[in-house]
Amino acid sequence: MAHPRRRSLFRPCIDLHNGEVKQIVGGTLNEDDQSQLKTNFPSAPLCVADAFGRCSHPSTYFAELYRKHGLEGGHVIKLGPGNDRAAKDALAAWPGHLQVGGGITAENAQEWIDAGASKVIVTSYLFPSGKFSLERLQAVSSAVGKDKLVVDVSCRRRDDRWLVAMNKWQTITDMEVCKDSLDMLSEYCSEFLIHAADVEGLCQGIDEELVSKLGQWVAIPTTYAGGAKSISDLASVDRLSEGKVDLTYGSSLDIFGGTLVKFEDLVKYNNQASRD
Repeated sequence: MAHPRRRSLFRPCIDLHNGEVKQIVGGTLNEDDQSQLKTNFPSAPLCVADAFGRCSHPSTYFAELYRKHGLEGGHVIKLGPGNDRAAKDALAAWPGHLQVGGGITAENAQEWIDAGASKVIVTSYLFPSGKFSLERLQAVSSAVGKDKLVVDVSCRRRDDRWLVAMNKWQTITDMEVCKDSLDMLSEYCSEFLIHAADVEGLCQGIDEELVSKLGQWVAIPTTYAGGAKSISDLASVDRLSEGKVDLTYGSSLDIFGGTLVKFEDLVKYNNQASRD
């Protein structure tokens, strides 16, 4: 009797900027020009925020919420400096169950595992001056082990290709996201995280073509983020990727002040998918 194929699941996130939980429009984060930054201003009762998009709940609130509902595979992303304390607080709230990314290097990766991260997520470190460094990938993989490394190949579309974007999605690198590059990277990591930076935070829908391609290309667990605006997006990702890609929701989600998707509905979806 054939086993049913795996189904795509909801994966939670905690995005940190200046030590606070925020939802940011992906392509606007530029540390050199803060005036370009666009945040989605949470207003729902679950997350009251001020005019700067700062959520009233600390990072630990979300870590504990995910722990309560058994939502594995979530990631804590440090968007720029000033986020270490908030990140470590979140990890301490559910040690061994949350991944952490942002400023991870071969030198500090083990420190974050020791702080409670289940895995570390690395992007910019792999691309000095925008050029991919296999040596750096090997170094960080050796530092913590392949099983504890996630490579973030967040990308921006250029014509008919997707190119890895680093430095908070501002710098386009020399690496194309395709089967060959993902196969190579997967020799040194156990998971991919892929933000579609062009649609991140816009709540205008997922990049269906990219999700479909990822379903054809990836051979290890993969989480996609960018544009999710409806509970039905989970079914779409499941169909397009044949269950190989999971989905993160951010700005559309009510726990971050969004009005389009209810957190409780995503929890119910995961519970049902896990039973099927």
